[in-house]
Amino acid sequence: MPIRIVRLGSARASDEGLRIGTVRRPPRGVPKAEFAAQNWYDVWYPELAPSAETMKQGQTAQTPADWARFVKSYRGEMADPARARTLDLLAALSQQSNFSVGCYCEDEAHCHRSVLRALLLERGATVI
Repeated sequence: MPIRIVRLGSARASDEGLRIGTVRRPPRGVPKAEFAAQNWYDVWYPELAPSAETMKQGQTAQTPADWARFVKSYRGEMADPARARTLDLLAALSQQSNFSVGCYCEDEAHCHRSVLRALLLERGATVI
């Protein structure tokens, strides 16, 4: 019963389960009541999103060194005890439930969700 790492707004897999939005802000122009119906997310959990400053680092990264600085910053934020416990909880839940976490970015390789995937795997999560 793995965690899926998804692009928010994409079509859901039939067995995807609860979709958690790990983004700083809700989708623009979408009524809150429509978030789930439009495949954005069922639950918004911005605590797993990069800070605004770190997010800018990732969005403007143009070289591997820039990206490495973003990854280091985001990993540092995720080492906060409350965030680390959340990652531990999600990793444990992945052994018993289907759910997904995601972000809006088109390219996972240049998105915080690639780092989130790695952090979850490091904690023993089952991830698709």
